Amino acid sequence: MMTRTRNRTALLTAVLLAGGTWTASLIVPTLALAQGQGPAAPAGRPVPQAPSAAPQVVIQTIRVEGTQRIEPDTVRNYLNIRLGEPVTADIVDRSLKTLFATGLFADVSVGIDRGDILVVRVVENPIVNRIAFEGLDKLEEKDLLAEMQLRPRVVYTRSKLQADVQRLIDIYRKNSRFAAAIEPKIIQLDQNRVDLVFEVKEGEATTVSKITFVGNRQYGDSSLRSELVSSEYRWYRFWASDDSYDPDRVAFDREKLRRFYLKQGYADFRIQSAVAELAPDRKSFYLTFTLDEGQRYKYGKINITSQLKNLDPQALSKSLVTASGEWYNTEQIETTVEKLTQQVGDLGYAFVDIQPVTNRDAQNRVIDITFDVREGPKAYVERIDVSGNIRTQDRVLRREFRLVEGDAFNASRLRRSEQRIKDLGFFKSVEVTREQGTQPDQIVLKARVEEQSTGDLTVGGGFSTSDGPLGEIGIRERNLLGQGQDLKVTTLIAAKRSKLDVSFVEPYFLDRQLALTLDAFHTTRDLQKYSSYDWRSTGAAFGFGWQLNDEWGQSVKYTLRSDRISNIEADASRYVRESVGTTLSSFVSHTIAFDRRDSRRNPTEGYMLSLENDVAGLGGDTKYLRTNLRAEYYYPVMPEVVASMRANLGNIVGFGEDVRINDRFYIGGDDFRGFRTGGVATRDRASGDSLGAQNYYILTQEVSFPLGLPKELGLSARLFHDIGSAWGADVTGPGVSDSSSLRASFGIGFTWVSPFGPIRVDFGIPYLKQKYDRTQNFTFGFATRY
Repeated sequence: MMTRTRNRTALLTAVLLAGGTWTASLIVPTLALAQGQGPAAPAGRPVPQAPSAAPQVVIQTIRVEGTQRIEPDTVRNYLNIRLGEPVTADIVDRSLKTLFATGLFADVSVGIDRGDILVVRVVENPIVNRIAFEGLDKLEEKDLLAEMQLRPRVVYTRSKLQADVQRLIDIYRKNSRFAAAIEPKIIQLDQNRVDLVFEVKEGEATTVSKITFVGNRQYGDSSLRSELVSSEYRWYRFWASDDSYDPDRVAFDREKLRRFYLKQGYADFRIQSAVAELAPDRKSFYLTFTLDEGQRYKYGKINITSQLKNLDPQALSKSLVTASGEWYNTEQIETTVEKLTQQVGDLGYAFVDIQPVTNRDAQNRVIDITFDVREGPKAYVERIDVSGNIRTQDRVLRREFRLVEGDAFNASRLRRSEQRIKDLGFFKSVEVTREQGTQPDQIVLKARVEEQSTGDLTVGGGFSTSDGPLGEIGIRERNLLGQGQDLKVTTLIAAKRSKLDVSFVEPYFLDRQLALTLDAFHTTRDLQKYSSYDWRSTGAAFGFGWQLNDEWGQSVKYTLRSDRISNIEADASRYVRESVGTTLSSFVSHTIAFDRRDSRRNPTEGYMLSLENDVAGLGGDTKYLRTNLRAEYYYPVMPEVVASMRANLGNIVGFGEDVRINDRFYIGGDDFRGFRTGGVATRDRASGDSLGAQNYYILTQEVSFPLGLPKELGLSARLFHDIGSAWGADVTGPGVSDSSSLRASFGIGFTWVSPFGPIRVDFGIPYLKQKYDRTQNFTFGFATRY
C-alpha cells in the first residue's frame, strides 16, 4: 500500500512539474468505491499528452465536469486548491480524498489542460428512489427501515448498503433467526436513481435444544434450569418464546444463576463460562454453563455501628432480617440495608449511607456482617428533567416523584419514584438517573422514558358455571390525551347476565393525590335458577380515593341506582313475589384498607385488611346499613408454595324496614366452593327459592403449589378448605328454613394459564351442610382476550 501511494505521489509530481504546450489532459488514476464498483466514467473525451517539462503549475481556472444534481461550485469548495497558487501533488491527493469522503461520488479524476486549467471529472453516486422487501413474515418492514442508513432520496453507496445488510442480519439474530439470509438487488433507473430490493429468507427460529451445566454438585440440572429465563425447546411450547436463542437472555441467565447461588449461601460462586454452540444444521443452540459453586456459608456475628451523632445502633435492630446461624443470603442483606435506610431517614437523618461490611471466615464457613451507618454526602435536588415523553404530559411523570426540587436527596425515595412511574403502565422502559448539578452539593434527576401504546381493544369469551357462555367487548384508554386519565367502556353478554359499564378515573383530581372516579352502569341478571326472578339495575356513581401512605388508603363513593325485579314465576316464593317492582337506592360507601401484600395481583407474602360500609337512605326507597369486613394473609412455605388464609364477614340491617331481597348476601359458587350461588342462605322450603341472608362469614384456608411440570405450561394446583355460614333474612314463618349452623367443604383446584386465557377448575365436597342447602361440586371458569 505504501509503494502504491509513493508511486501515485511521484506521478502527480511529475505531471505538475511538466511544461510545454498541452495537447490533452492527464487523468490521475481513479480512486474507486469499496470493492472497485460503481457506474463507469464518461467516455469519448480526447486525452491530452504531457509536455516535456515545466518548473511548477499555477492553476488559473478549475473546470468541473460530470455533475448532474450537484452544483460545480460545491465541488470546487471541497477542493484544497486555490486559484493563482502553486499546486503540489499532496494538495491534489488531499482534494481527491476530501471529495470521496463526502460520499457523493462514485468516481473522481483530475487532470490539467492547457497548462493552467484544472479539470475535475466526477461520477455522482445515484439517489435511492425506493426501498422494498420481499419475503417478510415475522418482522415488519417499518421496523427494518428504522435501523437502516439508506432511505429514499438518500445518496447510495456500496459501503452503506453493506452496513445495512449487516444491520438487518443482526436484527434477525436478535429475534433468534440465525439462519436468515438477505440478498440486496440494485435496479438502475433513469436520472441516476436506483431502487433497492432486499430479498429476505427469514428461516426458522433458532431454538435452544439443550441446556447443560458443568460443575454443579449441590443442585441438579433441572433445578438450575428452572431458575433460567431461557428454556429448552419442546413441541408443546408453541406459544412461548423463551425457548428461542437470545444472547441478551443468556447474559441475564448468568445473573439469575449468580443471584440464586448467593441467595442460597454460596458466597464464592462463580460462572467460569457460558458457551452457546450452534448446531451444524444452524437450527438450534446448545447452551453450556460451567460453574464453580464454592462453599456454603452461614451468618456469623451481625452488628450495627453508627457514625452519626445521637443515633443508638441498638434502636435499629428491629430492621434486621438476618440472624446468626442462618444461611448467608444476599437478598436479605439488601433488604436489611433498605429497611435501615428507611428507619434512619424516619428518625430525621436525611443524608445517610449504610454499607454492609463482611468478614469471611473460609475455615469455619461463616461470614460476619457489620452494617455501618455513615453520614452520606449532603446533596439536594436542583431540578428534575423528563425526556422521551412525546404524548404524556410532563406533570403526569413529575407527580409520581417522591422528591421535588429543593428536597434533600434520598436514594430510597428515588427508587420508589422510579417504581411508581413504571407502575403507571404508560412506558415501555423507565430509567431515572442522577447527575452532578451546577454546585457540588446539588443533583439533577433525569427521567428517561420510552412510551408504549396505552389503548386496549379487548374481545373476550368464556364460560362459567354461574353465568354460562359469555362474551365481552371492551375499549380502554389508560392515558387519555396524555393526562394519565383512565377511560373504559365494557360490554359483557352472557347466558344469564349482561352488563354495560362506562368508567372514568382522574388519579390526581385538582392536581392533588386524590383520585376521582365516575361510573355509569346497566346490569341484568337471570336469577330464575336460584330465586325465581330477573333483576335489572341501572345507575351511576362518583367517588374519591386517596392514599394516607404506602399502606393505608381509603375512598368515599356515592351511588344512585334503580333496581327492578320482574318475570317472577307463578310458583315462586311469596317473599319473592312481594319484592316485584322498581326501587330507587341512594347510598354512600366508605372503604378503608391496610395492605402489606407483596403483590395485589398474585400475592405470595403479607396481609391485607379492608372495611367497607354502605349507608342507604339519603333519598330513594331503601334504608339500610351494610358492612363488609375482609382480611387476607399469605405466607410462603417454600419456593412456589404459598399458604393463605382469607376471611370475609358481612352484615346488613334495615332502618325501620325489611331489607329487600336484591340487597341481601348470596353466598356460594366461587366464594364458597362446594355450594351453588345462593346455596347457603335462608330458603323457602315450598319453592326452593333462595331468599338471601343478612349475615354471613366465610373462612378459607388454601395452599397453592406447582405440579412439577415445566413452568411454561402454566399449570398449578391448590388444596382448599372453606367454612362459613349465611342466615337471618327478614322473613319468618313455618315455610322458611334458616340456620346459622356451620357449613364446611374441602377440595382441590387447578389453574391453567393457557395461551387462550386463564382456566380455573375447582372440585369441592361439602361435609357439613343443612339438608335444604344447594350444593355444586364442580365449578369452572374460563375467559380469553385478544
